[in-house]
Amino acid sequence: MAEPVSIEELAEAMYQMVKDAAGVKKLKPTDLTKAMVEHFGPERCTKEACKGALRRLMDSGRCVYTYYGGSFVELPPKEGTAA
Repeated sequence: MAEPVSIEELAEAMYQMVKDAAGVKKLKPTDLTKAMVEHFGPERCTKEACKGALRRLMDSGRCVYTYYGGSFVELPPKEGTAA
């Protein structure tokens, strides 16, 4: 059986995906989870691991939840810019 992907590796891949989509598309948590399962494979990546990776991104401040008719994961706003 394949070794499960680490939470750190998942968090980094999710962060990169959010960073690449910044200003182009808003990503929902489910979009990120589906993309990670597709990228790493269902035998290595679980929904629970993705939830842990999202929690790590939020707790570290690297990403924030926003709400515009639904929850989205985005990069935090830069200091000194109008939101």
